[in-house]
Amino acid sequence: MDIINEWGSVFLILAILFGLYMTWGIGANDVANAMGTSVGSGAISIRQAIIIAAIFEFAGAFIAGGNVTSTIRSGIIDADSLAGHPELLIYGMLAALLAAAIWLMIASTRGWPVSTTHSIVGAIVGFAVAGIGIDSVHWGTIGQIVASWVISPVLGGVVALLLMLSIRHLILNAEHPFRQAKRWGPVYVFLVGWIVSLVSLFKGLKHLDLHFSTLESVGIATAIGLLTAAIGKFLIDRVQMDPAADRNFHFASVEKVFTPMMIFTACAMAFAHGSNDVANGIGPMAAVVSAIQNGGEVASHSRLPLWILTLGGIGIVIGLATMGYRVMQTIGTKITELTPTRGFSATLAAASVVVLASKTGLPVSTTHIAVGAVMGVGLSRGIAALDMRVIGNIVMSWIITLPAGAILAAIFFYLFKAIFG
Repeated sequence: MDIINEWGSVFLILAILFGLYMTWGIGANDVANAMGTSVGSGAISIRQAIIIAAIFEFAGAFIAGGNVTSTIRSGIIDADSLAGHPELLIYGMLAALLAAAIWLMIASTRGWPVSTTHSIVGAIVGFAVAGIGIDSVHWGTIGQIVASWVISPVLGGVVALLLMLSIRHLILNAEHPFRQAKRWGPVYVFLVGWIVSLVSLFKGLKHLDLHFSTLESVGIATAIGLLTAAIGKFLIDRVQMDPAADRNFHFASVEKVFTPMMIFTACAMAFAHGSNDVANGIGPMAAVVSAIQNGGEVASHSRLPLWILTLGGIGIVIGLATMGYRVMQTIGTKITELTPTRGFSATLAAASVVVLASKTGLPVSTTHIAVGAVMGVGLSRGIAALDMRVIGNIVMSWIITLPAGAILAAIFFYLFKAIFG
């Protein structure tokens, strides 16, 4: 208690700085998962990707980022095990933020698409085992998260494969593919608006004191979906057939129809990413702020201040604008060759799975889902369409991430304990 009274303002400043550093790392590394498919398919430029992501990453973090944050903040370690020693939680969460942020910076400079979720979960487990004891970790929750690392790429892959097969059946294999693309395009755009808004309305807005019944949520989501479809139809109707391009590539005009549609999936993926991954940066920061404000009381459930969500959104946007382009190329160009139809399928699948996961409070890895979705799209053309060497390198970077975060966090925990203790 005396330590918190004495060093409270220092802990608060460190929490804000490390939280911003961590969310900068999320923007720099994980933005590839939100924007890589859109840029890789040629639908949008890197500059457009940064503008879209800046708006929708921030919106996702602020509007729907509160649910996963509670899992990161209080679901991984047992708050009761810290009773009487709130300073240990503060040292640990600061150590976890700094450890995960440093690892993300190293990975980003090398262009590795690692999981920010792995980084922070590994870091929190590392400090808890080193500083409190092995029993302080909710291993059941860790088991669920570990299972999600396997389930999430499979889900992303299956949904992307099904979407790609539906596009092939309804559009590409039809007698008049271009006409069918214009006919079905608004329906796919409706799905983008409807899925993302519906799941956000169901569970993501409690921290904003907005509560809707199931019927109200479906009604609002349908209205948003119809509005999205109307804007999509307006953009799709402006696309003209290009007979010259079709001679070189049979579906060139169809791909042109999907190019404006990719803007909608890019927005949806950025929103989904912001809603799920902001928690990795601001969850530990919120835990430190809560402990300081409550005079050392470690609350399992405390109200998430909106200024913390805002700070998390700002950090993600700065990271994305400064270093996001380095990792973007890996998912967008190196796993498999992407066209607008394939990119659309992969991004819509990834956004749907990420938003669903974030509303169940499970901090899944956006990286895993996005890579799984891109692989699913590639598999629709056969396994030869995938670059297995690139996939192998990505999986190896995932395996290294968790122990790297844990070891760094344990070191920083003992360092903070020595300095302040």
